[in-house]
Amino acid sequence: MDTVSAADWTKRANGAEAGGRPPAADLRGGHPGDGEPVTADGMMPLWAVSLDWELRRGRQVIMNGQIRDRWWFADRPASFRTVVARQLERRGAQTVGWWDPVGGLTFPLPGHAEHFDRLREGRPSEGPRTADGVAGTASDAAGRPPTGDGNPEGAPDGGTGSARTRRGGERDRGRERLLAPRQPGRPRAFEDVVATVHRLVASPDAATAFVFEDVDHHLPADQAESRLGYLRLRAAMTEAVTPHTAAGPAPHARNAVLCAVGDIGRLPGWFHMEDPRIAALHIAPPDPSERRLWLSWLQRRFNGAQDASRADLEALVGATDGMTGWDIDSLARTSWLRNAPLRKPDRLMELHRLNVSVDPWTQLDRETVAGAATALGTRVVGQSTAVNAVASALQSAFVGVDFGSSGTARPRGAFFFVGPTGVGKTELAKAVAELMFGDQSAYARFDMSEYQQEHAAERLAGAPPGFIGHEQGGELTRRVQERPFSVLLFDEIEKAHPKVLDKFLQILEDGRLTDGRGQTAHFSQCLIIFTSNTGAEQVQSLLEERDELSYGQLEAHFTRAVEDKFRQIGRPEIYGRLKPGVVVFDMLRRRHVVSIADRLLRQLAESVRERHRVELVPDADTLHPWITERMSDPEHQAYGGRQIRNELELVRSAVVSHLLAHRPDPGSRIRVGVAADGTARVTPDGAPRDGGGTAPFAAEGSGRA
Repeated sequence: MDTVSAADWTKRANGAEAGGRPPAADLRGGHPGDGEPVTADGMMPLWAVSLDWELRRGRQVIMNGQIRDRWWFADRPASFRTVVARQLERRGAQTVGWWDPVGGLTFPLPGHAEHFDRLREGRPSEGPRTADGVAGTASDAAGRPPTGDGNPEGAPDGGTGSARTRRGGERDRGRERLLAPRQPGRPRAFEDVVATVHRLVASPDAATAFVFEDVDHHLPADQAESRLGYLRLRAAMTEAVTPHTAAGPAPHARNAVLCAVGDIGRLPGWFHMEDPRIAALHIAPPDPSERRLWLSWLQRRFNGAQDASRADLEALVGATDGMTGWDIDSLARTSWLRNAPLRKPDRLMELHRLNVSVDPWTQLDRETVAGAATALGTRVVGQSTAVNAVASALQSAFVGVDFGSSGTARPRGAFFFVGPTGVGKTELAKAVAELMFGDQSAYARFDMSEYQQEHAAERLAGAPPGFIGHEQGGELTRRVQERPFSVLLFDEIEKAHPKVLDKFLQILEDGRLTDGRGQTAHFSQCLIIFTSNTGAEQVQSLLEERDELSYGQLEAHFTRAVEDKFRQIGRPEIYGRLKPGVVVFDMLRRRHVVSIADRLLRQLAESVRERHRVELVPDADTLHPWITERMSDPEHQAYGGRQIRNELELVRSAVVSHLLAHRPDPGSRIRVGVAADGTARVTPDGAPRDGGGTAPFAAEGSGRA
């Protein structure tokens, strides 16, 4: 197998020299005008190069996005704070300060705190430290140079002829220190820090840079008292000048006053939009080249790294799109926790994204999957074509055979159920959830009639940053993140706004959807079912023209209606992706009416038994002909199984009236049937109870619309 070490991979990815390190110019990212191109490499992330550009253009920058992540910098991982501070120092900043609401004003680089104190107190500056860390000048805490003998003025010589004892001298020195004016400490409050920073950056005597992190949490934009704080901060940013000590090729950057926030939408818009001297820089997750560096550095930490090939690493580079540096580090840990070697990148990514200990697909019994058509057919009567199509897709998902590895990220199955109303579309979705995942709670239904407005798309994936409800995420993405193994039913999809349909286009193609918070929901383990009644309104008229419609005629009608509907709303590409999964449900045939009616009557009998301990016996001899005759009307046929339930309301009402009027004794039996005049009647049944205590009628099959 063609294996490659981390060092070799880094050299190839970075185009390093023979010694393994990029040229010296690459360490700086290059300067426009000095003959070196400005590009990101293994020594510096691309956003750090963009930061340098903006500073040299004379702008202050608001960095937003992945400010909590780690980055590849100077041949090793580094925090965001370290990357920014080192970049500012490389550009000549003698003092780099960092403020955040928790730590206050700190200094991430050695020696910069002391230099800040001298600048703040107006004392002579030491200037930047040399490479060996030795300062250019020296001074004591009070700003005075030390004396030649090393003793401060007035100190006792410690000789035996001194008029003062040693203890007396120490007491006098303590009194002097107590009465002497103290130097003010470093500013702590945000207002004091901003005022000090404003004064320092407006002076050209020294090169300084300050970063304010999470200022949006300290100054909430929705509070009026925060406005003054933002105005002061913006004044410090815009009134900064170019220092006299600026070196290197022109143009030179001004003293920097930067902001770092996770979400720029939490800042007031006027703070950065009304001033062209302030630019926003979005820090996105690592790009492919940066992820390649991360993976090459972490390769030895993956399970089975010694057996991984260059192709395995490249596959993982593509699969980790959108992941942060911390995510890639945790991916290496997942490879050991889930025993997923690096040479199987698809399996590794799947286990990492789902983060579940039990995969329901692997727990399925092979015989159960093989007999899926029979199991589903007992729940949904008269829809053999639909049941067989779904069962075939479930078997393919279980076996895991597809066209290439790219299909592993897409949903396990995507169906488009279309046909007359009340024929079992919703019931089939529930049956699939119970069969594959063990319970109906894996089934989630989204009523698309609630998504008719354009802004309703935000409900699925969450509101964008800065809008109300942004922190809650979307209904769909939140559901999939909580339960990645689900059957998702989008009912009456034709009623949704076209903008909502665009969300499904991404799900069907990429198998993922990112919410407004930036969190990604993966649909690779979901079954997605769309239902539609498009074309159902013409079924009644078609039945009036003919005695009976064949399934072929019905299939052609609904297929044409659905395709015309997607063309009408301008989304034919969605239909193109759904076309292989389009399943046309048959209308409710007369031979299936009795089976569905029997199931509903059994449910009614079970309810009477549980609540009143009375046995309800349906009279099949009168009920079956009556319900068959009622459902022969073309208008009733158009409503499918729901109409059967509506017709049986007559029977249920008669049973309720009998229970209220006669209050039968527990353990007794009553019989319900339909008289010749079409009225439902309930009478006491004196027949002896059978051993099982069940109703004496039985049907060949059962089903429900």
